[in-house]
Amino acid sequence: MPLYEHVFLARQDASTQQVEELTTQMTGIVEGLGGKVVKMENWGLRSLTYRMNKNRKAHFVLLNIDAPSAAVAEIERQERISEDVIRYISVRVEEHEEGPSAMMRKADRDRDRDDRGGGFRGDREGGFRGGDREGGGFRGGDREGGGFRGDRGPRRPRDDDAPPAATVEE
Repeated sequence: MPLYEHVFLARQDASTQQVEELTTQMTGIVEGLGGKVVKMENWGLRSLTYRMNKNRKAHFVLLNIDAPSAAVAEIERQERISEDVIRYISVRVEEHEEGPSAMMRKADRDRDRDDRGGGFRGDREGGFRGGDREGGGFRGGDREGGGFRGDRGPRRPRDDDAPPAATVEE
């Protein structure tokens, strides 16, 4: 039987339980039509690159399917009918990827980085405003002299009588 990778996106306001029920429904369709779901991954609630149907986030679910094309066609038909599904895509593949998908490996890698204490600079003492710096970061010109100059000293006076910049003639 052909192999497919199927990803669908569920509405952001659907609960995790509703997404699991939807996944179970899709798995039931595949098994009812003589196929099987080899792997199911719930990638969780993730931000979308752009808004879709007034949603900024969606629940992502991956299904690795070993089933006839009629089963995939029926899944897609059910997802078109469902109001909970924003988008879906089915791709026929030569073989399924062993182990966790790229999205799950990325999540593990990000989790490892957080454990090391790296990542976002706001976690550090003083935050991202430069807590150990004199002035504590950008504050929008609330100081004398028009802003934080550090140890550069005051600005030199403007020379309004300066000649115009030389141009290169060919």
